Amino acid sequence: MRGHCILSHGFESGPDATKVTALAEAAQRLGWTHERPDYTDLDARREVSELGDVPARVERLLALARTAAERGPLVLAGSSLGAWISGHVSLHLPVRALFLMAPPIGMGKAPPLQAADVPVSIIHGWHDELIPAAQVVDWAAARNARLLLVNDSHRLSDHVQASADAFAALLATL
Repeated sequence: MRGHCILSHGFESGPDATKVTALAEAAQRLGWTHERPDYTDLDARREVSELGDVPARVERLLALARTAAERGPLVLAGSSLGAWISGHVSLHLPVRALFLMAPPIGMGKAPPLQAADVPVSIIHGWHDELIPAAQVVDWAAARNARLLLVNDSHRLSDHVQASADAFAALLATL
């Protein structure tokens, strides 16, 4: 085993979503174990916020990541809200790298996207209707992150394979 990946789906998505499934397959091909937490119950908690129970999402990922980090190298990956919580959790325990798909740089009253000082790879759509590409470019530049901008929207539905390939490229460097 080379290490473990935790792949967090986006808001109102699920652990069997196309992108996180493609990332899981890429990780497995390279000898990494993986898991895909289910946050759908927390996303449904609209009484907490319009994005569901974000603090509970963070706590769920943090608990899983703590256990995984004790066993060996850990990589966190996520799409949209899953990217935001992955970055946040990376500040609280040792991770080897982060892979962020369509990461929200700012999310209303929540703190801006933060991340540990580890290798970061990002894929983002030029035509993302929720998160302006320029914000992601600036965030990535400040961290010397690897950034792939593609001709796509927030869902990156036309770039699932490109996302998996970029994730595999990150894992291959570790």
